[in-house]
Amino acid sequence: MRRQDSHALAVKVGEDMLRSRSVRLIHVDDKLLDEGWRYFVRHDDKQYSLTDCISFVVMEQRGLRQAPTFDRHFAQAGFECLPR
Repeated sequence: MRRQDSHALAVKVGEDMLRSRSVRLIHVDDKLLDEGWRYFVRHDDKQYSLTDCISFVVMEQRGLRQAPTFDRHFAQAGFECLPR
């Protein structure tokens, strides 16, 4: 959101998500960090961030195929980006 529009919009969307009952926060523990790091290491041909890789791992673990993002890396990793 921050890259696409304004800071104020990003803050509003973030606050709405933090209050939403349908959004689940996943805290990064040592195991998840390690899995994300291994994903990052395996994909040296991409410009994924570690944060991207941790997100990919979480989505794969939960069987999620759609990502609410403008980040093209999610599409490169095989996820459907919303909005299209």
